[in-house]
Amino acid sequence: MRKRVLYEVGALLLLCLALSGCSGAELLEQVPRDLVMTNREAEANEREPGGQEDSGGPKEDSGAGTPSETRAPDPEQSFLCEGAFEYARQSLDQPGQQWYDDMKRILGGFGTGERLSAQGLQAGYNEADIDRIFQCVLNDHPELFYVEGYSYTKYTRGDHTTAIEFSGTYNVDQETARTRAEQIETAVSDILSGIDANADQYTRVKYVYDTIISTTDYRLDAPDNQNIYSVFVNHLSVCQGYAKATQYLLGRLGVECTLVLGSVETGEGHAWNLVRVDGSFYYVDTTWGDASYRMEDSGRDGSISMPEINYGYLNVTTAELLKTHSLGDGVPMPACVATEANYYSREGALFSGYDREQMKALFARAREQGRDDVTVKCTDKDSYSQVVSALIDGQEIFDYLDGGGSTVAYAQNENQLSLTFWVTNE
Repeated sequence: MRKRVLYEVGALLLLCLALSGCSGAELLEQVPRDLVMTNREAEANEREPGGQEDSGGPKEDSGAGTPSETRAPDPEQSFLCEGAFEYARQSLDQPGQQWYDDMKRILGGFGTGERLSAQGLQAGYNEADIDRIFQCVLNDHPELFYVEGYSYTKYTRGDHTTAIEFSGTYNVDQETARTRAEQIETAVSDILSGIDANADQYTRVKYVYDTIISTTDYRLDAPDNQNIYSVFVNHLSVCQGYAKATQYLLGRLGVECTLVLGSVETGEGHAWNLVRVDGSFYYVDTTWGDASYRMEDSGRDGSISMPEINYGYLNVTTAELLKTHSLGDGVPMPACVATEANYYSREGALFSGYDREQMKALFARAREQGRDDVTVKCTDKDSYSQVVSALIDGQEIFDYLDGGGSTVAYAQNENQLSLTFWVTNE
């Protein structure tokens, strides 16, 4: 007779809520806290810069109409990608967008000592607005991986600011940045070659989610962990690296995506993404989908390996996100209420009660895909209790997931109303 063993990995919740999104030390290094600012007032008799420069940046809001694929940068000309979804830019008024365009152009060209448009000063903008707009640029442009912060020089006459010169500060020199951009493009091109050009938007988002998680390990001490180089080349990163890499790949695939900054239940800072799938906004947290972030191994009598990917944060609503995350005070976010592109909805894994036929189809699909793990999510507590009672207390899990003489482990997440089952030979 086949031996059937079922036990819970008790300390191992799917989202491992005891863990934070990013360490406090990590976010101290994160823009805008790492800004290098020099606020030098020019003497009254110092020659003021003459003339107003044209920003040279785009003048229309991006993201309107049908999404288009972001084009790879040409580092010989500029490190900026063309066609980026500039969600944060859209939150600014016209003078703010002008300064945004100025900063984007300067940072994209490794610029220093260039003047911001006088239009911003005429609208009452000052050095206090630089930080806010600078963060908007970084939120929209993950390809600026080499940008570390900024400095500025303020020119005044009496109490009146007459000009502000803006400089980027960079973590590598321009030649090294070009080399790294080429390495990034090589890795990205290889990733993009693995998906059907005709894939729908949900499939594209899931592909990026799966790929980043499968090729990256969460490591607090990872070098360059605030930018995409850490993910695409080093394959070690933290939340901001995961989120920016997700944003970059989705942009290249024509899916609108932006960076979101906030915190998690412990109060520590965290970064994730806002995406638009088939016209509706959702949240995606690739970091929290990675088992190497949550907890690599746990169990009794040795280690029990968790499934590599947790889909609990693939295309979720605002209500679902706010159970564990808090939004920051920066760029306003839309209300995400759609569920059609949520992973559990799309994959037939969302249960409003214990439905044997639906459960059978779910596990059959997993076997067809070569997977030995399945996650079930419930719509409410009553449904969750029904599923737990049947699958665990009644051990009906063995009717669906054939352990083949091996051990079937499971993890419960009562906060998210989900259960994950997987076969382990350990």
